Amino acid sequence: MALQCGIVGLPNVGKSTLFNCLSNAKAQSANFPFCTIEPNVGVITVPDDRLTTLVEMCQPRSVVPATVEIVDIAGLVKGASKGEGLGNKFLANIRETDAILHVLRCFDDDNITHVDGSVDPVRDKEIIEYELILKDLETVDSRIAKTLKQAQTGGDKVAKMQYEVLRQIKEALDAGKPARSVVFETPDEQKFARELFLLTSKPVLYVCNVDDASAATGNAYVDAVRKSIEGTDSSLLVVAAQTESEIAELDTWEERKEFLNEIGLEESGVSRLIRAAYSLLDLQTYFTAGPDEVRAWTFMRGSKAPKCAGIIHTDFEKGFIRAEVIKYDDYVKLGGEQGVREAGKLSVEGKEYVVQDGDIMHFRFNV
Repeated sequence: MALQCGIVGLPNVGKSTLFNCLSNAKAQSANFPFCTIEPNVGVITVPDDRLTTLVEMCQPRSVVPATVEIVDIAGLVKGASKGEGLGNKFLANIRETDAILHVLRCFDDDNITHVDGSVDPVRDKEIIEYELILKDLETVDSRIAKTLKQAQTGGDKVAKMQYEVLRQIKEALDAGKPARSVVFETPDEQKFARELFLLTSKPVLYVCNVDDASAATGNAYVDAVRKSIEGTDSSLLVVAAQTESEIAELDTWEERKEFLNEIGLEESGVSRLIRAAYSLLDLQTYFTAGPDEVRAWTFMRGSKAPKCAGIIHTDFEKGFIRAEVIKYDDYVKLGGEQGVREAGKLSVEGKEYVVQDGDIMHFRFNV
Protein backbone atom coordinates (compact mmCIF):
# COMPACT_ATOMS: atom_id res chain seq x y z
CA MET A 1 0.00 0.00 0.00
CA ALA A 2 2.18 2.83 -1.34
CA LEU A 3 0.61 5.77 0.44
CA GLN A 4 2.44 9.07 0.39
CA CYS A 5 2.80 12.11 2.61
CA GLY A 6 4.13 15.26 0.95
CA ILE A 7 6.34 17.64 2.94
CA VAL A 8 5.46 21.22 1.98
CA GLY A 9 6.34 24.69 3.21
CA LEU A 10 7.97 27.95 2.25
CA PRO A 11 11.67 27.88 1.26
CA ASN A 12 14.20 27.58 4.12
CA VAL A 13 11.83 26.31 6.79
CA GLY A 14 13.65 22.97 7.28
CA LYS A 15 11.76 20.65 4.91
CA SER A 16 14.81 18.99 3.38
CA THR A 17 16.61 18.75 6.73
CA LEU A 18 13.55 16.97 8.10
CA PHE A 19 13.31 14.73 5.05
CA ASN A 20 16.97 13.75 5.44
CA CYS A 21 16.22 12.68 9.00
CA LEU A 22 13.24 10.63 7.86
CA SER A 23 14.88 8.84 4.98
CA ASN A 24 18.19 7.49 3.85
CA ALA A 25 17.68 9.49 0.65
CA LYS A 26 19.64 12.74 0.95
CA ALA A 27 17.97 15.86 -0.37
CA GLN A 28 20.18 18.87 -1.01
CA SER A 29 19.88 21.23 1.94
CA ALA A 30 21.02 24.77 1.19
CA ASN A 31 20.29 28.29 2.36
CA PHE A 32 18.45 29.48 -0.73
CA PRO A 33 15.01 28.85 -2.30
CA PHE A 34 14.28 26.01 -4.74
CA CYS A 35 17.31 23.89 -3.89
CA THR A 36 15.12 20.80 -4.23
CA ILE A 37 14.39 20.71 -7.95
CA GLU A 38 12.86 17.24 -8.19
CA PRO A 39 10.66 15.73 -5.49
CA ASN A 40 12.69 13.38 -3.31
CA VAL A 41 10.91 10.23 -2.27
CA GLY A 42 11.91 8.16 0.73
CA VAL A 43 10.34 4.98 2.07
CA ILE A 44 10.34 5.11 5.87
CA THR A 45 9.70 2.41 8.44
CA VAL A 46 6.88 2.96 10.93
CA PRO A 47 8.25 2.47 14.47
CA ASP A 48 6.23 -0.20 16.26
CA ASP A 49 7.25 -1.85 19.53
CA ARG A 50 4.72 -4.62 18.88
CA LEU A 51 6.66 -5.77 15.82
CA THR A 52 9.87 -5.85 17.87
CA THR A 53 8.18 -8.01 20.52
CA LEU A 54 6.77 -10.43 17.93
CA VAL A 55 10.20 -10.79 16.35
CA GLU A 56 11.74 -11.59 19.75
CA MET A 57 9.07 -14.24 20.35
CA CYS A 58 9.06 -15.87 16.89
CA GLN A 59 12.72 -15.51 15.90
CA PRO A 60 11.65 -15.47 12.23
CA ARG A 61 13.88 -15.82 9.19
CA SER A 62 12.63 -12.48 7.84
CA VAL A 63 10.97 -9.32 9.16
CA VAL A 64 8.92 -6.83 7.14
CA PRO A 65 7.82 -3.61 8.91
CA ALA A 66 5.07 -1.21 7.83
CA THR A 67 6.22 1.71 5.69
CA VAL A 68 5.05 5.11 4.47
CA GLU A 69 6.46 7.08 1.54
CA ILE A 70 7.55 10.66 2.22
CA VAL A 71 7.89 13.13 -0.66
CA ASP A 72 9.99 16.26 -0.17
CA ILE A 73 8.54 18.99 -2.39
CA ALA A 74 10.43 22.21 -3.14
CA GLY A 75 9.44 25.38 -1.29
CA LEU A 76 6.30 27.14 -2.44
CA VAL A 77 6.05 30.94 -2.56
CA LYS A 78 3.30 33.52 -2.81
CA GLY A 79 1.84 33.31 -6.32
CA ALA A 80 2.62 29.60 -6.73
CA SER A 81 -0.92 28.93 -7.98
CA LYS A 82 -0.16 31.29 -10.88
CA GLY A 83 3.21 29.72 -11.60
CA GLU A 84 5.45 31.92 -9.42
CA GLY A 85 8.72 30.30 -8.38
CA LEU A 86 8.35 26.71 -9.49
CA GLY A 87 4.75 26.65 -8.36
CA ASN A 88 2.83 24.70 -10.99
CA LYS A 89 5.32 21.83 -11.01
CA PHE A 90 5.27 21.43 -7.26
CA LEU A 91 1.54 21.89 -6.86
CA ALA A 92 1.21 18.94 -9.25
CA ASN A 93 3.54 16.92 -7.01
CA ILE A 94 1.36 17.71 -3.98
CA ARG A 95 -1.72 16.56 -5.87
CA GLU A 96 -0.25 13.07 -6.15
CA THR A 97 0.18 12.63 -2.38
CA ASP A 98 -2.39 11.32 0.10
CA ALA A 99 -1.66 13.70 2.97
CA ILE A 100 0.36 16.84 3.67
CA LEU A 101 3.05 17.49 6.28
CA HIS A 102 3.16 21.29 6.39
CA VAL A 103 6.49 22.42 7.88
CA LEU A 104 6.48 25.84 9.56
CA ARG A 105 9.55 27.74 10.68
CA CYS A 106 9.20 28.40 14.40
CA PHE A 107 12.76 29.48 15.23
CA ASP A 108 14.91 32.60 14.92
CA ASP A 109 18.29 32.42 13.15
CA ASP A 110 19.90 35.42 11.47
CA ASN A 111 22.07 33.08 9.41
CA ILE A 112 19.09 31.49 7.66
CA THR A 113 17.25 33.81 5.30
CA HIS A 114 13.45 33.90 5.43
CA VAL A 115 11.90 34.37 2.01
CA ASP A 116 9.50 37.01 3.39
CA GLY A 117 12.07 38.75 5.60
CA SER A 118 10.72 37.79 9.05
CA VAL A 119 9.64 34.75 11.06
CA ASP A 120 5.84 34.44 11.27
CA PRO A 121 4.62 30.83 11.01
CA VAL A 122 0.91 31.76 11.02
CA ARG A 123 1.45 34.10 8.05
CA ASP A 124 3.53 31.42 6.31
CA LYS A 125 0.78 28.84 6.88
CA GLU A 126 -1.83 31.17 5.42
CA ILE A 127 0.30 31.95 2.34
CA ILE A 128 0.55 28.30 1.35
CA GLU A 129 -3.06 27.51 2.22
CA TYR A 130 -4.19 30.48 0.12
CA GLU A 131 -2.20 29.23 -2.86
CA LEU A 132 -3.67 25.73 -2.51
CA ILE A 133 -7.18 27.16 -2.26
CA LEU A 134 -6.65 29.28 -5.39
CA LYS A 135 -5.46 26.23 -7.31
CA ASP A 136 -8.47 24.21 -6.14
CA LEU A 137 -10.82 27.03 -7.14
CA GLU A 138 -9.33 26.89 -10.61
CA THR A 139 -10.06 23.16 -10.76
CA VAL A 140 -13.59 23.46 -9.34
CA ASP A 141 -14.60 26.39 -11.56
CA SER A 142 -13.49 24.44 -14.61
CA ARG A 143 -15.54 21.39 -13.59
CA ILE A 144 -18.60 23.48 -12.70
CA ALA A 145 -18.71 25.01 -16.18
CA LYS A 146 -18.90 21.54 -17.74
CA THR A 147 -21.15 19.89 -15.15
CA LEU A 148 -23.74 22.67 -14.96
CA LYS A 149 -24.44 22.41 -18.67
CA GLN A 150 -25.04 18.65 -18.37
CA ALA A 151 -27.23 19.08 -15.29
CA GLN A 152 -29.41 21.76 -16.89
CA THR A 153 -29.85 20.43 -20.42
CA GLY A 154 -29.94 16.66 -20.03
CA GLY A 155 -31.70 16.24 -16.71
CA ASP A 156 -28.79 14.01 -15.74
CA LYS A 157 -29.18 12.99 -12.07
CA VAL A 158 -25.49 12.16 -11.73
CA ALA A 159 -24.52 15.52 -13.18
CA LYS A 160 -26.90 17.25 -10.77
CA MET A 161 -25.29 15.43 -7.83
CA GLN A 162 -21.83 16.35 -9.07
CA TYR A 163 -22.81 19.97 -9.55
CA GLU A 164 -24.14 20.15 -6.00
CA VAL A 165 -20.87 18.71 -4.65
CA LEU A 166 -18.86 21.21 -6.67
CA ARG A 167 -21.10 24.08 -5.58
CA GLN A 168 -20.63 23.27 -1.89
CA ILE A 169 -16.86 22.96 -2.29
CA LYS A 170 -16.68 26.24 -4.20
CA GLU A 171 -18.67 27.97 -1.47
CA ALA A 172 -16.15 26.77 1.12
CA LEU A 173 -13.13 27.73 -1.00
CA ASP A 174 -14.57 31.19 -1.70
CA ALA A 175 -14.85 31.63 2.07
CA GLY A 176 -11.17 30.72 2.48
CA LYS A 177 -11.93 27.25 3.88
CA PRO A 178 -10.31 24.03 2.61
CA ALA A 179 -12.27 21.44 0.64
CA ARG A 180 -11.88 18.95 3.50
CA SER A 181 -14.12 21.19 5.66
CA VAL A 182 -17.13 20.14 3.53
CA VAL A 183 -18.75 16.90 4.74
CA PHE A 184 -20.77 14.83 2.28
CA GLU A 185 -23.28 12.25 3.45
CA THR A 186 -23.84 9.83 0.57
CA PRO A 187 -21.21 7.40 -0.76
CA ASP A 188 -21.65 8.75 -4.30
CA GLU A 189 -20.96 12.32 -3.15
CA GLN A 190 -17.95 11.22 -1.14
CA LYS A 191 -16.57 9.20 -4.07
CA PHE A 192 -16.94 12.09 -6.53
CA ALA A 193 -15.35 14.55 -4.09
CA ARG A 194 -12.35 12.21 -3.68
CA GLU A 195 -11.98 11.83 -7.43
CA LEU A 196 -11.51 15.59 -7.80
CA PHE A 197 -8.07 15.16 -6.14
CA LEU A 198 -8.24 18.64 -4.65
CA LEU A 199 -5.16 19.90 -2.83
CA THR A 200 -7.10 21.17 0.19
CA SER A 201 -9.07 17.93 0.58
CA LYS A 202 -5.98 16.17 1.94
CA PRO A 203 -5.48 15.79 5.70
CA VAL A 204 -2.79 18.09 7.12
CA LEU A 205 -0.29 17.76 9.97
CA TYR A 206 1.44 21.02 10.88
CA VAL A 207 5.06 20.36 11.80
CA CYS A 208 6.51 23.22 13.84
CA ASN A 209 10.27 23.25 13.30
CA VAL A 210 11.83 24.75 16.44
CA ASP A 211 15.31 25.36 17.85
CA ASP A 212 17.05 22.93 20.22
CA ALA A 213 15.92 24.76 23.35
CA SER A 214 12.26 24.50 22.33
CA ALA A 215 12.29 20.83 21.28
CA ALA A 216 10.56 19.59 24.43
CA THR A 217 8.38 22.57 25.36
CA GLY A 218 7.64 24.48 22.16
CA ASN A 219 7.69 28.29 22.08
CA ALA A 220 5.57 31.37 21.37
CA TYR A 221 5.62 30.67 17.63
CA VAL A 222 4.20 27.18 18.25
CA ASP A 223 1.54 28.61 20.56
CA ALA A 224 0.46 31.00 17.80
CA VAL A 225 0.15 28.17 15.27
CA ARG A 226 -1.78 26.02 17.75
CA LYS A 227 -4.24 28.86 18.34
CA SER A 228 -4.65 29.43 14.59
CA ILE A 229 -5.79 25.83 13.96
CA GLU A 230 -8.22 25.61 16.88
CA GLY A 231 -11.58 24.28 15.74
CA THR A 232 -10.14 22.52 12.68
CA ASP A 233 -9.52 18.81 12.23
CA SER A 234 -5.80 19.37 11.74
CA SER A 235 -3.13 18.45 14.27
CA LEU A 236 0.28 19.80 15.26
CA LEU A 237 3.66 18.29 16.08
CA VAL A 238 6.77 20.01 17.43
CA VAL A 239 10.11 18.89 15.96
CA ALA A 240 13.62 20.34 16.08
CA ALA A 241 14.85 19.27 12.63
CA GLN A 242 18.46 20.29 13.21
CA THR A 243 18.54 18.37 16.48
CA GLU A 244 17.00 15.35 14.74
CA SER A 245 19.76 15.44 12.12
CA GLU A 246 22.35 15.32 14.92
CA ILE A 247 20.54 12.37 16.54
CA ALA A 248 20.49 10.54 13.20
CA GLU A 249 24.28 10.76 13.00
CA LEU A 250 24.81 8.94 16.32
CA ASP A 251 25.85 5.32 15.87
CA THR A 252 24.05 3.48 18.68
CA TRP A 253 20.60 3.43 20.21
CA GLU A 254 22.15 4.09 23.64
CA GLU A 255 23.83 7.28 22.38
CA ARG A 256 20.60 8.50 20.85
CA LYS A 257 18.66 7.76 24.05
CA GLU A 258 21.20 9.68 26.12
CA PHE A 259 21.03 12.64 23.73
CA LEU A 260 17.22 12.67 23.94
CA ASN A 261 17.30 12.55 27.74
CA GLU A 262 19.62 15.56 27.80
CA ILE A 263 17.10 17.68 25.88
CA GLY A 264 14.08 16.39 27.81
CA LEU A 265 12.55 14.03 25.23
CA GLU A 266 11.54 10.39 25.64
CA GLU A 267 11.67 9.61 21.92
CA SER A 268 12.84 11.35 18.78
CA GLY A 269 10.65 13.75 16.88
CA VAL A 270 11.21 11.65 13.77
CA SER A 271 9.59 8.60 15.39
CA ARG A 272 6.66 10.71 16.54
CA LEU A 273 6.33 12.26 13.10
CA ILE A 274 6.32 8.92 11.29
CA ARG A 275 3.59 7.58 13.56
CA ALA A 276 1.63 10.81 13.19
CA ALA A 277 1.89 10.56 9.39
CA TYR A 278 0.67 6.96 9.54
CA SER A 279 -2.28 8.00 11.70
CA LEU A 280 -2.96 11.04 9.49
CA LEU A 281 -3.61 8.67 6.60
CA ASP A 282 -6.06 6.77 8.86
CA LEU A 283 -3.89 3.66 8.68
CA GLN A 284 -3.61 0.78 11.11
CA THR A 285 -1.55 -2.39 11.29
CA TYR A 286 -2.31 -6.08 11.52
CA PHE A 287 0.39 -8.76 11.76
CA THR A 288 1.20 -12.18 10.43
CA ALA A 289 3.64 -14.02 12.68
CA GLY A 290 5.53 -17.30 12.50
CA PRO A 291 9.00 -18.84 12.21
CA ASP A 292 9.28 -17.96 8.52
CA GLU A 293 8.26 -14.31 8.73
CA VAL A 294 6.89 -11.64 11.01
CA ARG A 295 5.25 -8.91 8.97
CA ALA A 296 3.27 -5.73 9.59
CA TRP A 297 0.47 -5.19 7.07
CA THR A 298 -0.99 -1.73 6.54
CA PHE A 299 -4.76 -1.31 6.17
CA MET A 300 -7.30 1.47 6.27
CA ARG A 301 -9.11 1.85 9.58
CA GLY A 302 -12.53 0.17 9.44
CA SER A 303 -11.61 -2.41 6.77
CA LYS A 304 -13.26 -5.81 6.92
CA ALA A 305 -11.42 -9.14 6.90
CA PRO A 306 -11.68 -9.98 3.17
CA LYS A 307 -10.30 -6.57 2.16
CA CYS A 308 -7.40 -6.97 4.59
CA ALA A 309 -6.76 -10.46 3.23
CA GLY A 310 -6.57 -8.96 -0.26
CA ILE A 311 -3.63 -6.79 0.85
CA ILE A 312 -1.55 -9.98 1.03
CA HIS A 313 -2.84 -11.29 -2.30
CA THR A 314 -5.95 -10.67 -4.39
CA ASP A 315 -6.70 -14.42 -4.31
CA PHE A 316 -7.04 -14.20 -0.53
CA GLU A 317 -9.90 -11.72 -0.93
CA LYS A 318 -11.59 -13.48 -3.86
CA GLY A 319 -11.60 -16.86 -2.16
CA PHE A 320 -11.95 -15.69 1.44
CA ILE A 321 -13.44 -18.34 3.76
CA ARG A 322 -12.60 -17.13 7.26
CA ALA A 323 -9.98 -15.40 9.36
CA GLU A 324 -8.34 -16.79 12.46
CA VAL A 325 -7.69 -13.85 14.77
CA ILE A 326 -5.47 -13.50 17.82
CA LYS A 327 -5.37 -10.31 19.85
CA TYR A 328 -1.84 -8.99 20.27
CA ASP A 329 -2.08 -8.81 24.09
CA ASP A 330 -3.25 -12.43 24.26
CA TYR A 331 -0.43 -13.54 21.95
CA VAL A 332 2.18 -11.94 24.21
CA LYS A 333 0.57 -12.90 27.53
CA LEU A 334 0.03 -16.55 26.55
CA GLY A 335 3.43 -17.05 24.92
CA GLY A 336 2.43 -17.33 21.28
CA GLU A 337 -0.09 -19.07 19.05
CA GLN A 338 0.02 -22.45 20.78
CA GLY A 339 -0.72 -20.91 24.17
CA VAL A 340 -3.56 -18.87 22.67
CA ARG A 341 -5.14 -21.98 21.13
CA GLU A 342 -4.85 -23.92 24.38
CA ALA A 343 -6.50 -21.06 26.28
CA GLY A 344 -9.34 -20.90 23.76
CA LYS A 345 -8.53 -17.29 22.90
CA LEU A 346 -8.26 -17.73 19.13
CA SER A 347 -11.41 -16.48 17.40
CA VAL A 348 -12.72 -17.46 13.98
CA GLU A 349 -14.25 -14.54 12.08
CA GLY A 350 -16.23 -14.21 8.86
CA LYS A 351 -16.58 -11.65 6.08
CA GLU A 352 -18.14 -8.96 8.27
CA TYR A 353 -15.35 -8.85 10.82
CA VAL A 354 -13.79 -5.39 11.11
CA VAL A 355 -10.06 -5.90 11.57
CA GLN A 356 -8.60 -4.16 14.62
CA ASP A 357 -5.22 -2.49 15.02
CA GLY A 358 -2.72 -5.06 16.31
CA ASP A 359 -4.67 -8.17 15.31
CA ILE A 360 -2.55 -11.19 14.42
CA MET A 361 -4.27 -12.77 11.44
CA HIS A 362 -4.30 -16.07 9.58
CA PHE A 363 -6.58 -16.22 6.52
CA ARG A 364 -8.28 -19.32 5.10
CA PHE A 365 -9.20 -19.10 1.44
CA ASN A 366 -10.05 -21.21 -1.58
CA VAL A 367 -9.81 -20.23 -5.27
